[in-house]
Amino acid sequence: MTRASPYQFKIATEPWEFEAIHRLNYQTFVEEIPQHEHNGSGKLVDKFHEQNTYLICLRDRRLVGMLALRAQRPFSLDAKLDNLDAYLPPSRSVCEIRLLSIDREHRGRTVLGELLHVMAGECLRLGHDAAIISATLRQRKLYQRMGFVPFGPVVGTPDAPYQPMVLTHESYQRHCAEGLRCMNRRGRGEPRSLMPGPVAISPRIKKALASPPIPHRCDEFKAEMGRVKGQLCRLVGAKHVEVLMGPATVANDAIAAQLSLMSEPGLILSNGEFGERLVDHATRFGLRFDAVKLEWGRVIDRGVIRGALRLHRQARWLWAVHCETSTGVLNDLDSLKHLCMGRGIRLCLDCVSSVGAVPIDLAGVHLASATSGKGLGAFPGLAMVFYNEPLASQPQRLPRSLDLGYYAAHDGIPFTVCSNLVSALGTALVGFESPDRHGRIVEDSTWLRPRIRRLGLEIVAPPDHACPAIITINLPRRLDSRWVGGRAREAGLLLSHQSQYLINRNWVQVCLMGSYSRDDLARLVDFLEGLVAEVPPPVSSAPDRPRPQPASGVDAPELIPSR
Repeated sequence: MTRASPYQFKIATEPWEFEAIHRLNYQTFVEEIPQHEHNGSGKLVDKFHEQNTYLICLRDRRLVGMLALRAQRPFSLDAKLDNLDAYLPPSRSVCEIRLLSIDREHRGRTVLGELLHVMAGECLRLGHDAAIISATLRQRKLYQRMGFVPFGPVVGTPDAPYQPMVLTHESYQRHCAEGLRCMNRRGRGEPRSLMPGPVAISPRIKKALASPPIPHRCDEFKAEMGRVKGQLCRLVGAKHVEVLMGPATVANDAIAAQLSLMSEPGLILSNGEFGERLVDHATRFGLRFDAVKLEWGRVIDRGVIRGALRLHRQARWLWAVHCETSTGVLNDLDSLKHLCMGRGIRLCLDCVSSVGAVPIDLAGVHLASATSGKGLGAFPGLAMVFYNEPLASQPQRLPRSLDLGYYAAHDGIPFTVCSNLVSALGTALVGFESPDRHGRIVEDSTWLRPRIRRLGLEIVAPPDHACPAIITINLPRRLDSRWVGGRAREAGLLLSHQSQYLINRNWVQVCLMGSYSRDDLARLVDFLEGLVAEVPPPVSSAPDRPRPQPASGVDAPELIPSR
């Protein structure tokens, strides 16, 4: 279990908290920094008190730190600098930080760092991505280490000089998250990756990567490549596989290249980010196709497939994602295979996040893509295309690097391949010889999912169609996904949160693809529990954004004709 912090960070709401704020305000800005005159009361009520949101730090019901957020113009700096907006970054929603004060006994990185984290989360929740502050001149270097950038001349008085400074969200992420709380990370070592890639790599796979490289033309490497390709085919039940250098995108480009040889219309089914990317692959190759786009999070099941094929009887190939990485939805592979086979339609699949993560049988599938750096638990850099019928080289129609028939004609090694990556992948594949691997992922996922839900957090994929290795969490509005991801990193856990499609939907992801332990998952639950407690739902606020609702009727998805 994570050791409980002695500090509590919150937004001030109680009368006694405001009394304490006034006293700390007096202690700092009257007695310590002579900005205001003594008044004999021991309390200083800020002139913007009614407009301030106070973020405070308590220890044993004693106020030990605070800062105030205010977004109403004019700012205090408006009265000190002419044309303040000329100094500020353009196209930003700006608020001001005021009254940053920490009790002398508690001045250290913990209180200051946590106050700034709470501040960053509250700013993002309110829609602000930049903040300005009048920093006491004697602490200017400290503020700069936290990501603040000075602007304009020094303001204030000779006894209380201040430097205007600005902090953007990006600068905060770079400086504060990596600087102020690095001591916590050092105690835990490198963060543990719970991302879909790069995944956490086991020591034995790292050792294989570090082996001396060997030429791709030598017999030793040819034998190693043959072993790896044999392991891959046995894992998924395919007859052939070609291994290409590059990301999974290269594998899907190779599939699009093969489909371009057919000169026949096709159909793409999409229910997430990576289904939409298949549409992009097909468009770039000038394929003739229609696209059926479903609501993100909806399942491509038998009803959807049957309805789409009934509407598009001319389709001779169908391309879909097996495991939609963006949502964690596991689409119905058995129905895809059965319905396509019964109609003589060639089925192509993006299996990038399913190969290695779940049991899969690609028998009867025309083409399927995969990668080394996700469910297989190895390093990224190798792309794979599985197929079941011999492919002939097409030198007049396809680029050499995407011509799968050209690979097959050259023993799968027509060009330079990194032997280290192949060795690391081969080592990773040894772990799949045990039948317990997939069972362990299911067991851990079954343990983790209800604990996430009990915290009031929504999982996007429906339980009956969820990939056990991917948990996409739809965060409530009060928890900004970028802030949560940054806090997780500082807790020693890497969650997927930086892709634009995740940012747009305020999602984060937990993935069980690489090397991890149940202790890592327990730490994750502790972390999320602490975060939810730290930023509770507001007592009175607008409801969270509406959730996407599945389209009504399985046979009525959105139809996007391409050309």
